[in-house]
Amino acid sequence: MLEKITGTFSGIIRTLSGKSSITEKNIEETVEQIKMALLEADVNLRVVRRFVNSTIEEAKGEKVLRAVDPGQQFVKIIYDKLVAMLGDKKTDLALKGPDTQSVILLLGLQGAGKTTAAHKLAARLKKDGRRPLLVACDLIRPAAVEQLCVLGEKIGVPVYKEDSKDAVKVAEHSVDFAKKNGLDTIIVDTAGRLQIDEEMMAELVSIKKKLNPVETVLVADSMTGQNAVDIAKSFDEQLGLTGVILTKFDSDARGGAALSLKSITQKPILFIGTGEKTEDFESFHPDRIASRILGMGDVVSLVEKAQETVDQEAALKMQKKMQRNEFTLQDMLEQLEQVEKMGSIKSLLDMMPGLSGQISEDQINKAGMKHQKAIIQSMTYKERMNHLIIGPTRRKRIAKGSGTSVQEVNKLIKQFEKTKLTMKKLARNRGAQAKLMQQMGAMGMGGSMPNLPKGFNMPGGFKF
Repeated sequence: MLEKITGTFSGIIRTLSGKSSITEKNIEETVEQIKMALLEADVNLRVVRRFVNSTIEEAKGEKVLRAVDPGQQFVKIIYDKLVAMLGDKKTDLALKGPDTQSVILLLGLQGAGKTTAAHKLAARLKKDGRRPLLVACDLIRPAAVEQLCVLGEKIGVPVYKEDSKDAVKVAEHSVDFAKKNGLDTIIVDTAGRLQIDEEMMAELVSIKKKLNPVETVLVADSMTGQNAVDIAKSFDEQLGLTGVILTKFDSDARGGAALSLKSITQKPILFIGTGEKTEDFESFHPDRIASRILGMGDVVSLVEKAQETVDQEAALKMQKKMQRNEFTLQDMLEQLEQVEKMGSIKSLLDMMPGLSGQISEDQINKAGMKHQKAIIQSMTYKERMNHLIIGPTRRKRIAKGSGTSVQEVNKLIKQFEKTKLTMKKLARNRGAQAKLMQQMGAMGMGGSMPNLPKGFNMPGGFKF
Protein backbone atom coordinates (compact mmCIF):
# COMPACT_ATOMS: atom_id res chain seq x y z
CA MET A 1 0.00 0.00 0.00
CA LEU A 2 1.10 3.58 -0.74
CA GLU A 3 4.17 2.16 -2.53
CA LYS A 4 4.77 5.21 -4.73
CA ILE A 5 4.85 7.83 -2.01
CA THR A 6 6.61 5.48 0.43
CA GLY A 7 9.43 4.90 -2.05
CA THR A 8 10.01 8.65 -2.42
CA PHE A 9 9.75 9.46 1.28
CA SER A 10 11.99 6.53 2.26
CA GLY A 11 14.76 7.86 0.01
CA ILE A 12 14.40 11.35 1.50
CA ILE A 13 14.53 10.00 5.06
CA ARG A 14 17.62 7.85 4.37
CA THR A 15 19.44 10.91 3.01
CA LEU A 16 18.42 13.15 5.90
CA SER A 17 19.14 10.67 8.67
CA GLY A 18 22.81 10.51 7.73
CA LYS A 19 23.41 14.27 7.83
CA SER A 20 25.35 15.67 10.77
CA SER A 21 24.53 19.24 9.72
CA ILE A 22 21.67 20.81 7.78
CA THR A 23 21.46 24.16 6.02
CA GLU A 24 18.46 26.19 4.95
CA LYS A 25 19.26 25.14 1.38
CA ASN A 26 19.07 21.45 2.41
CA ILE A 27 15.68 22.11 3.96
CA GLU A 28 14.32 23.91 0.88
CA GLU A 29 15.54 21.17 -1.50
CA THR A 30 14.07 18.42 0.68
CA VAL A 31 10.74 20.18 1.10
CA GLU A 32 10.56 20.65 -2.69
CA GLN A 33 11.02 16.88 -3.11
CA ILE A 34 8.28 16.27 -0.55
CA LYS A 35 6.00 18.73 -2.34
CA MET A 36 6.42 16.91 -5.67
CA ALA A 37 5.88 13.53 -3.98
CA LEU A 38 2.61 14.72 -2.42
CA LEU A 39 1.34 16.21 -5.68
CA GLU A 40 2.19 13.00 -7.56
CA ALA A 41 0.29 11.10 -4.84
CA ASP A 42 -2.83 13.11 -5.80
CA VAL A 43 -2.95 14.99 -2.50
CA ASN A 44 -5.16 18.08 -2.49
CA LEU A 45 -3.20 21.20 -3.51
CA ARG A 46 -4.39 23.20 -0.49
CA VAL A 47 -3.23 20.40 1.82
CA VAL A 48 0.18 20.26 0.10
CA ARG A 49 0.71 24.03 0.45
CA ARG A 50 -0.22 23.94 4.12
CA PHE A 51 2.12 21.00 4.75
CA VAL A 52 5.04 22.59 2.89
CA ASN A 53 4.70 26.03 4.53
CA SER A 54 4.42 24.70 8.08
CA THR A 55 7.33 22.27 7.56
CA ILE A 56 9.65 24.98 6.22
CA GLU A 57 8.66 27.38 8.99
CA GLU A 58 9.40 24.87 11.75
CA ALA A 59 12.49 23.30 10.14
CA LYS A 60 14.28 26.60 9.57
CA GLY A 61 14.15 27.47 13.25
CA GLU A 62 16.94 26.91 15.75
CA LYS A 63 15.23 23.69 16.81
CA VAL A 64 16.67 21.94 13.72
CA LEU A 65 19.62 23.99 12.51
CA ARG A 66 21.28 24.05 15.95
CA ALA A 67 20.14 20.60 17.08
CA VAL A 68 22.65 17.96 18.21
CA ASP A 69 21.29 15.62 15.53
CA PRO A 70 19.66 17.93 12.94
CA GLY A 71 18.92 15.13 10.45
CA GLN A 72 16.89 13.18 12.98
CA GLN A 73 15.17 16.36 14.19
CA PHE A 74 14.11 17.26 10.65
CA VAL A 75 12.77 13.71 10.12
CA LYS A 76 10.78 14.07 13.35
CA ILE A 77 9.16 17.28 12.04
CA ILE A 78 8.18 15.58 8.76
CA TYR A 79 6.77 12.63 10.70
CA ASP A 80 4.73 14.90 13.01
CA LYS A 81 3.35 16.88 10.05
CA LEU A 82 2.29 13.66 8.30
CA VAL A 83 0.55 12.42 11.46
CA ALA A 84 -1.32 15.73 11.75
CA MET A 85 -2.31 15.55 8.07
CA LEU A 86 -3.67 12.03 8.56
CA GLY A 87 -5.71 12.97 11.63
CA ASP A 88 -3.43 13.16 14.69
CA LYS A 89 -4.84 10.16 16.55
CA LYS A 90 -6.98 7.06 16.17
CA THR A 91 -10.72 7.73 16.40
CA ASP A 92 -13.03 5.08 17.86
CA LEU A 93 -16.72 4.51 17.11
CA ALA A 94 -19.01 6.38 19.51
CA LEU A 95 -21.15 3.37 20.47
CA LYS A 96 -23.71 3.32 23.29
CA GLY A 97 -23.73 0.79 26.11
CA PRO A 98 -24.79 -2.83 25.49
CA ASP A 99 -28.28 -2.30 26.98
CA THR A 100 -29.46 -0.14 24.10
CA GLN A 101 -29.13 0.00 20.31
CA SER A 102 -26.34 1.87 18.48
CA VAL A 103 -27.04 2.48 14.80
CA ILE A 104 -24.19 2.80 12.28
CA LEU A 105 -25.39 4.13 8.93
CA LEU A 106 -23.09 3.25 6.01
CA LEU A 107 -23.22 5.48 2.92
CA GLY A 108 -21.34 5.59 -0.36
CA LEU A 109 -21.42 5.32 -4.12
CA GLN A 110 -22.00 2.04 -5.90
CA GLY A 111 -18.81 0.03 -6.19
CA ALA A 112 -17.08 1.58 -3.17
CA GLY A 113 -17.46 -1.66 -1.18
CA LYS A 114 -20.21 -0.82 1.34
CA THR A 115 -21.59 -4.35 1.67
CA THR A 116 -18.15 -5.90 2.12
CA ALA A 117 -17.20 -3.17 4.62
CA ALA A 118 -20.47 -3.75 6.52
CA HIS A 119 -19.74 -7.43 7.12
CA LYS A 120 -16.09 -6.75 8.02
CA LEU A 121 -17.18 -4.14 10.55
CA ALA A 122 -19.80 -6.54 11.96
CA ALA A 123 -17.18 -9.28 12.34
CA ARG A 124 -14.83 -6.89 14.13
CA LEU A 125 -17.53 -5.65 16.54
CA LYS A 126 -18.63 -9.20 17.25
CA LYS A 127 -15.04 -10.09 18.13
CA ASP A 128 -15.00 -7.08 20.49
CA GLY A 129 -18.02 -8.45 22.37
CA ARG A 130 -20.81 -6.51 20.64
CA ARG A 131 -23.96 -8.22 19.27
CA PRO A 132 -24.33 -6.78 15.75
CA LEU A 133 -27.20 -6.90 13.27
CA LEU A 134 -26.70 -6.30 9.55
CA VAL A 135 -29.59 -4.54 7.80
CA ALA A 136 -30.15 -4.96 4.06
CA CYS A 137 -31.34 -1.54 2.84
CA ASP A 138 -29.66 -1.62 -0.55
CA LEU A 139 -32.78 -2.43 -2.55
CA ILE A 140 -31.42 -1.02 -5.81
CA ARG A 141 -28.36 -3.09 -6.72
CA PRO A 142 -29.26 -6.58 -8.00
CA ALA A 143 -28.40 -9.34 -5.50
CA ALA A 144 -27.18 -6.83 -2.86
CA VAL A 145 -29.52 -8.33 -0.23
CA GLU A 146 -28.43 -11.87 -1.09
CA GLN A 147 -24.77 -10.86 -0.91
CA LEU A 148 -25.23 -9.40 2.57
CA CYS A 149 -27.06 -12.54 3.72
CA VAL A 150 -24.24 -14.79 2.50
CA LEU A 151 -21.61 -12.62 4.20
CA GLY A 152 -23.65 -12.43 7.41
CA GLU A 153 -23.98 -16.22 7.54
CA LYS A 154 -20.23 -16.55 6.96
CA ILE A 155 -19.41 -14.57 10.13
CA GLY A 156 -22.39 -15.74 12.19
CA VAL A 157 -24.15 -12.37 12.29
CA PRO A 158 -27.95 -12.11 11.66
CA VAL A 159 -29.19 -10.10 8.69
CA TYR A 160 -32.49 -8.23 8.76
CA LYS A 161 -34.29 -8.09 5.38
CA GLU A 162 -37.82 -7.66 4.07
CA ASP A 163 -39.56 -8.36 0.81
CA SER A 164 -40.09 -4.64 0.33
CA LYS A 165 -39.06 -1.76 -1.91
CA ASP A 166 -39.20 0.80 0.89
CA ALA A 167 -35.70 1.09 2.40
CA VAL A 168 -36.86 3.58 5.04
CA LYS A 169 -39.46 1.11 6.41
CA VAL A 170 -36.92 -1.74 6.38
CA ALA A 171 -34.47 0.39 8.37
CA GLU A 172 -37.16 1.45 10.85
CA HIS A 173 -38.38 -2.14 11.41
CA SER A 174 -34.81 -3.38 11.95
CA VAL A 175 -34.56 -1.42 15.22
CA ASP A 176 -37.60 -3.26 16.66
CA PHE A 177 -36.09 -6.55 15.52
CA ALA A 178 -32.80 -5.71 17.24
CA LYS A 179 -34.57 -4.80 20.51
CA LYS A 180 -36.57 -8.05 20.53
CA ASN A 181 -33.48 -10.16 19.88
CA GLY A 182 -31.04 -8.42 22.23
CA LEU A 183 -28.81 -7.06 19.47
CA ASP A 184 -26.95 -3.89 20.42
CA THR A 185 -25.30 -2.66 17.20
CA ILE A 186 -27.25 -2.09 13.99
CA ILE A 187 -25.17 -1.73 10.81
CA VAL A 188 -27.27 -0.43 7.92
CA ASP A 189 -26.08 -1.16 4.38
CA THR A 190 -27.70 1.47 2.15
CA ALA A 191 -28.11 1.82 -1.61
CA GLY A 192 -25.58 3.70 -3.69
CA ARG A 193 -25.54 5.09 -7.20
CA LEU A 194 -22.81 5.49 -9.78
CA GLN A 195 -22.92 9.17 -8.88
CA ILE A 196 -24.61 11.38 -6.30
CA ASP A 197 -28.24 12.18 -7.18
CA GLU A 198 -31.26 13.72 -5.45
CA GLU A 199 -33.24 10.47 -5.18
CA MET A 200 -30.43 8.65 -3.37
CA MET A 201 -29.80 11.58 -1.00
CA ALA A 202 -33.51 11.95 -0.20
CA GLU A 203 -33.72 8.26 0.78
CA LEU A 204 -30.59 8.50 2.95
CA VAL A 205 -31.83 11.66 4.68
CA SER A 206 -35.14 9.90 5.49
CA ILE A 207 -33.36 6.82 6.87
CA LYS A 208 -31.12 8.99 9.03
CA LYS A 209 -34.12 10.91 10.46
CA LYS A 210 -35.87 7.66 11.39
CA LEU A 211 -32.83 5.94 12.92
CA ASN A 212 -30.88 8.79 14.52
CA PRO A 213 -27.56 6.91 14.10
CA VAL A 214 -24.62 7.37 16.45
CA GLU A 215 -22.31 7.09 13.43
CA THR A 216 -22.93 8.20 9.84
CA VAL A 217 -20.00 6.72 7.95
CA LEU A 218 -18.98 7.16 4.33
CA VAL A 219 -17.45 4.11 2.65
CA ALA A 220 -15.06 5.43 -0.02
CA ASP A 221 -12.71 3.81 -2.52
CA SER A 222 -9.20 5.01 -1.61
CA MET A 223 -8.00 4.42 -5.18
CA THR A 224 -10.15 7.31 -6.44
CA GLY A 225 -7.80 9.81 -4.74
CA GLN A 226 -9.05 13.39 -4.54
CA ASN A 227 -12.38 12.26 -5.98
CA ALA A 228 -13.01 10.41 -2.68
CA VAL A 229 -12.49 13.72 -0.86
CA ASP A 230 -15.00 15.52 -3.12
CA ILE A 231 -17.54 12.72 -2.55
CA ALA A 232 -17.01 12.99 1.22
CA LYS A 233 -17.66 16.75 1.10
CA SER A 234 -20.93 16.22 -0.83
CA PHE A 235 -22.24 13.57 1.56
CA ASP A 236 -21.17 15.59 4.59
CA GLU A 237 -23.02 18.72 3.42
CA GLN A 238 -26.33 16.87 3.20
CA LEU A 239 -26.02 14.14 5.83
CA GLY A 240 -23.36 15.22 8.33
CA LEU A 241 -20.70 12.50 8.31
CA THR A 242 -18.98 11.36 11.49
CA GLY A 243 -16.20 9.40 9.79
CA VAL A 244 -14.91 7.50 6.77
CA ILE A 245 -13.99 3.92 5.93
CA LEU A 246 -11.41 3.72 3.13
CA THR A 247 -11.66 0.50 1.10
CA LYS A 248 -9.05 -1.05 -1.23
CA PHE A 249 -6.31 0.62 0.81
CA ASP A 250 -3.96 -2.28 0.06
CA SER A 251 -4.17 -1.48 -3.66
CA ASP A 252 -3.67 2.27 -3.27
CA ALA A 253 -0.13 3.11 -4.41
CA ARG A 254 -0.56 6.89 -4.15
CA GLY A 255 -2.41 7.78 -0.94
CA GLY A 256 -4.15 10.96 -2.08
CA ALA A 257 -7.44 10.17 -0.35
CA ALA A 258 -5.91 9.23 3.01
CA LEU A 259 -3.59 12.24 3.02
CA SER A 260 -6.29 14.76 2.06
CA LEU A 261 -9.49 13.62 3.77
CA LYS A 262 -8.99 14.85 7.33
CA SER A 263 -7.54 18.23 6.33
CA ILE A 264 -10.31 19.02 3.83
CA THR A 265 -13.40 17.45 5.45
CA GLN A 266 -12.34 17.46 9.14
CA LYS A 267 -13.80 13.93 9.29
CA PRO A 268 -11.60 11.13 10.69
CA ILE A 269 -10.72 7.95 8.84
CA LEU A 270 -12.05 5.21 11.14
CA PHE A 271 -11.04 2.02 9.33
CA ILE A 272 -9.19 0.84 6.24
CA GLY A 273 -9.89 -2.24 4.13
CA THR A 274 -6.58 -3.99 3.48
CA GLY A 275 -7.62 -7.06 1.48
CA GLU A 276 -10.44 -9.36 0.42
CA LYS A 277 -10.67 -11.49 3.57
CA THR A 278 -13.06 -10.67 6.41
CA GLU A 279 -10.17 -9.99 8.79
CA ASP A 280 -8.48 -7.58 6.34
CA PHE A 281 -9.96 -4.60 8.14
CA GLU A 282 -7.88 -2.36 10.39
CA SER A 283 -8.44 0.60 12.66
CA PHE A 284 -6.82 3.66 11.15
CA HIS A 285 -3.83 4.82 13.21
CA PRO A 286 -2.40 8.07 11.76
CA ASP A 287 0.94 7.62 13.52
CA ARG A 288 1.39 4.07 12.23
CA ILE A 289 0.46 4.99 8.64
CA ALA A 290 2.87 7.95 8.76
CA SER A 291 5.57 5.57 9.95
CA ARG A 292 4.87 3.23 7.01
CA ILE A 293 4.95 6.12 4.52
CA LEU A 294 8.39 7.12 5.80
CA GLY A 295 9.64 3.55 5.34
CA MET A 296 9.93 3.03 9.09
CA GLY A 297 7.51 0.13 9.18
CA ASP A 298 4.79 -0.55 11.74
CA VAL A 299 6.07 -3.02 14.30
CA VAL A 300 3.17 -2.35 16.70
CA SER A 301 0.56 -3.47 14.13
CA LEU A 302 2.73 -6.45 13.22
CA VAL A 303 2.86 -7.52 16.88
CA GLU A 304 -0.91 -7.04 17.23
CA LYS A 305 -1.55 -9.20 14.17
CA ALA A 306 0.70 -11.89 15.60
CA GLN A 307 -1.05 -11.73 18.96
CA GLU A 308 -4.42 -12.26 17.29
CA THR A 309 -3.33 -15.33 15.34
CA VAL A 310 -0.60 -17.04 17.36
CA ASP A 311 -1.54 -19.76 19.81
CA GLN A 312 0.61 -18.85 22.85
CA GLU A 313 0.76 -22.43 24.15
CA ALA A 314 1.79 -23.76 20.73
CA ALA A 315 4.42 -21.01 20.44
CA LEU A 316 5.91 -21.97 23.81
CA LYS A 317 6.12 -25.63 22.71
CA MET A 318 7.80 -24.50 19.49
CA GLN A 319 10.37 -22.49 21.43
CA LYS A 320 11.26 -25.52 23.52
CA LYS A 321 11.59 -27.65 20.38
CA MET A 322 14.01 -25.14 18.91
CA GLN A 323 16.07 -25.07 22.10
CA ARG A 324 16.35 -28.87 21.87
CA ASN A 325 17.16 -28.63 18.13
CA GLU A 326 14.00 -30.61 17.28
CA PHE A 327 12.56 -28.15 14.72
CA THR A 328 11.21 -30.09 11.71
CA LEU A 329 9.80 -29.41 8.25
CA GLN A 330 6.36 -30.15 9.72
CA ASP A 331 6.96 -27.33 12.20
CA MET A 332 8.08 -25.10 9.34
CA LEU A 333 4.83 -25.84 7.51
CA GLU A 334 2.82 -24.92 10.60
CA GLN A 335 4.79 -21.67 10.89
CA LEU A 336 4.07 -20.82 7.24
CA GLU A 337 0.37 -21.43 7.87
CA GLN A 338 0.45 -19.18 10.95
CA VAL A 339 2.09 -16.36 9.00
CA GLU A 340 -0.52 -16.86 6.25
CA LYS A 341 -3.27 -16.23 8.82
CA MET A 342 -1.69 -12.86 9.62
CA GLY A 343 -2.22 -11.64 6.06
CA SER A 344 -0.29 -11.49 2.80
CA ILE A 345 3.51 -11.61 2.92
CA LYS A 346 3.53 -8.22 1.17
CA SER A 347 1.40 -6.60 3.90
CA LEU A 348 3.63 -8.07 6.64
CA LEU A 349 6.84 -6.90 4.95
CA ASP A 350 5.34 -3.42 4.64
CA MET A 351 5.20 -3.34 8.44
CA MET A 352 8.90 -4.15 8.82
CA PRO A 353 11.22 -1.15 9.30
CA GLY A 354 13.31 -0.57 6.17
CA LEU A 355 11.13 -2.84 4.03
CA SER A 356 7.92 -0.78 3.85
CA GLY A 357 7.14 -0.18 0.18
CA GLN A 358 10.51 -1.59 -0.89
CA ILE A 359 9.52 -5.11 -1.97
CA SER A 360 7.05 -5.82 -4.78
CA GLU A 361 4.72 -8.79 -5.24
CA ASP A 362 6.90 -9.93 -8.18
CA GLN A 363 9.96 -10.05 -5.94
CA ILE A 364 8.04 -12.05 -3.34
CA ASN A 365 6.83 -14.50 -5.99
CA LYS A 366 10.34 -14.85 -7.41
CA ALA A 367 11.57 -15.70 -3.92
CA GLY A 368 9.43 -18.84 -4.19
CA MET A 369 7.33 -18.21 -1.07
CA LYS A 370 4.20 -19.60 -2.71
CA HIS A 371 5.99 -22.85 -3.51
CA GLN A 372 7.34 -23.58 -0.05
CA LYS A 373 4.06 -24.86 1.34
CA ALA A 374 3.42 -26.96 -1.78
CA ILE A 375 6.86 -28.59 -1.51
CA ILE A 376 6.49 -29.51 2.17
CA GLN A 377 2.90 -30.70 1.64
CA SER A 378 4.17 -33.06 -1.09
CA MET A 379 6.40 -34.81 1.44
CA THR A 380 5.32 -37.76 3.54
CA TYR A 381 4.92 -37.19 7.28
CA LYS A 382 8.06 -39.27 7.86
CA GLU A 383 10.05 -37.03 5.52
CA ARG A 384 8.79 -33.88 7.21
CA MET A 385 9.85 -35.22 10.60
CA ASN A 386 13.34 -36.25 9.37
CA HIS A 387 14.63 -34.31 6.35
CA LEU A 388 17.86 -36.35 6.31
CA ILE A 389 16.08 -39.29 4.63
CA ILE A 390 15.12 -37.14 1.61
CA GLY A 391 17.57 -38.43 -1.00
CA PRO A 392 17.69 -37.80 -4.80
CA THR A 393 14.79 -40.15 -5.67
CA ARG A 394 12.51 -38.68 -3.02
CA ARG A 395 13.42 -35.15 -4.10
CA LYS A 396 12.36 -35.92 -7.68
CA ARG A 397 9.03 -37.26 -6.44
CA ILE A 398 8.46 -34.22 -4.20
CA ALA A 399 9.29 -31.82 -7.06
CA LYS A 400 6.84 -33.59 -9.36
CA GLY A 401 4.11 -33.67 -6.71
CA SER A 402 4.47 -29.95 -5.91
CA GLY A 403 4.79 -28.75 -9.50
CA THR A 404 8.28 -27.40 -8.81
CA SER A 405 11.84 -28.41 -9.70
CA VAL A 406 14.44 -30.51 -7.88
CA GLN A 407 16.52 -27.33 -7.57
CA GLU A 408 13.66 -25.64 -5.67
CA VAL A 409 13.31 -28.65 -3.36
CA ASN A 410 17.08 -28.56 -2.70
CA LYS A 411 16.88 -24.82 -2.03
CA LEU A 412 14.04 -25.26 0.49
CA ILE A 413 15.88 -27.99 2.39
CA LYS A 414 19.05 -25.87 2.56
CA GLN A 415 17.00 -22.90 3.72
CA PHE A 416 15.34 -25.10 6.37
CA GLU A 417 18.73 -26.25 7.67
CA LYS A 418 19.96 -22.65 7.93
CA THR A 419 16.71 -21.57 9.60
CA LYS A 420 16.95 -24.42 12.07
CA LEU A 421 20.50 -23.42 13.01
CA THR A 422 19.59 -19.72 13.36
CA MET A 423 16.50 -20.50 15.44
CA LYS A 424 18.54 -22.70 17.74
CA LYS A 425 21.03 -19.87 18.34
CA LEU A 426 18.30 -17.25 18.86
CA ALA A 427 16.26 -19.44 21.17
CA ARG A 428 19.27 -19.84 23.46
CA ASN A 429 20.68 -16.32 23.18
CA ARG A 430 18.64 -13.56 24.81
CA GLY A 431 21.24 -11.00 23.72
CA ALA A 432 20.81 -11.95 20.07
CA GLN A 433 17.03 -11.65 20.42
CA ALA A 434 17.36 -8.15 21.91
CA LYS A 435 19.75 -7.11 19.13
CA LEU A 436 17.31 -8.36 16.48
CA MET A 437 14.45 -6.37 18.00
CA GLN A 438 16.65 -3.27 18.28
CA GLN A 439 17.39 -3.50 14.57
CA MET A 440 13.68 -3.88 13.82
CA GLY A 441 12.92 -0.93 16.05
CA ALA A 442 15.41 1.57 14.65
CA MET A 443 12.58 3.59 13.21
CA GLY A 444 14.20 6.98 13.00
CA MET A 445 12.24 8.37 15.95
CA GLY A 446 15.20 8.39 18.32
CA GLY A 447 15.58 4.61 17.90
CA SER A 448 12.65 3.93 20.22
CA MET A 449 10.88 0.58 20.25
CA PRO A 450 7.17 -0.03 20.75
CA ASN A 451 6.29 -1.69 24.04
CA LEU A 452 5.94 -5.40 23.39
CA PRO A 453 3.66 -7.42 25.67
CA LYS A 454 5.55 -9.27 28.37
CA GLY A 455 6.18 -12.86 27.37
CA PHE A 456 4.97 -12.22 23.82
CA ASN A 457 5.80 -14.96 21.30
CA MET A 458 6.31 -14.15 17.63
CA PRO A 459 5.44 -16.83 15.04
CA GLY A 460 8.37 -19.18 15.07
CA GLY A 461 8.49 -19.37 18.84
CA PHE A 462 10.70 -16.38 19.65
CA LYS A 463 9.76 -15.03 23.04
CA PHE A 464 10.40 -11.37 23.88
